[in-house]
Amino acid sequence: MFSRRAVASAERAQEKETAEAGQRAQAALRLSTGRDVQYLAALALAFAENASRAQALAADLAKRFPEDTVVQFNYLPTIHAQLALSHNNSSQSIEALQATAPYDLGTEGAAGGGAFMPALHPVYVRGEAYLAGHQGNEAAVEFQKILDHRGVVLYEPIGALAHLQLGRAYAMQSDTAKARAAYQEFLTLWKDADPDIPILIAAKAEYAKLQ
Repeated sequence: MFSRRAVASAERAQEKETAEAGQRAQAALRLSTGRDVQYLAALALAFAENASRAQALAADLAKRFPEDTVVQFNYLPTIHAQLALSHNNSSQSIEALQATAPYDLGTEGAAGGGAFMPALHPVYVRGEAYLAGHQGNEAAVEFQKILDHRGVVLYEPIGALAHLQLGRAYAMQSDTAKARAAYQEFLTLWKDADPDIPILIAAKAEYAKLQ
């Protein structure tokens, strides 16, 4: 639970919530060092730009699970891709995620009593990397994948954030009508969110410019 909240905080944060995400990740690790918990903690720390700690956790995962397909072809590439993106290296991020395609929809995990693990994180990070690389069309394809698999995403924050990122991708392509529709969907989903969340403030400002 702590690790999932950490990822959620980090995905939507731009300032103060990154510290909260790091704290939640550390709290999760104090409760468990299981494969899935450690992955989520490392990913949260990567989103929060705590590179050294995220890299250490990734290295430990690689050492402990050298033959685990999920770790080697989903978890580790996603962590490495987010770390590359945090260092403004979108091409390296995209390259790191090439191995994840067969596993983008997630896998059965040990955490949560065998419940379906948070899925489509590789797709979300890949979409962000395309946005960072000013490849709007490619980014739109990735975020649309998330919206097309709502049953996989369930209550993960990327389900709502994908609307915002899709809007940004359309705006990058100068498709104002589709961009506005995507922003409107995101703002509707987040209408009851805390108004001071940085990404929500940014989304409202970006949407206003599309009017």
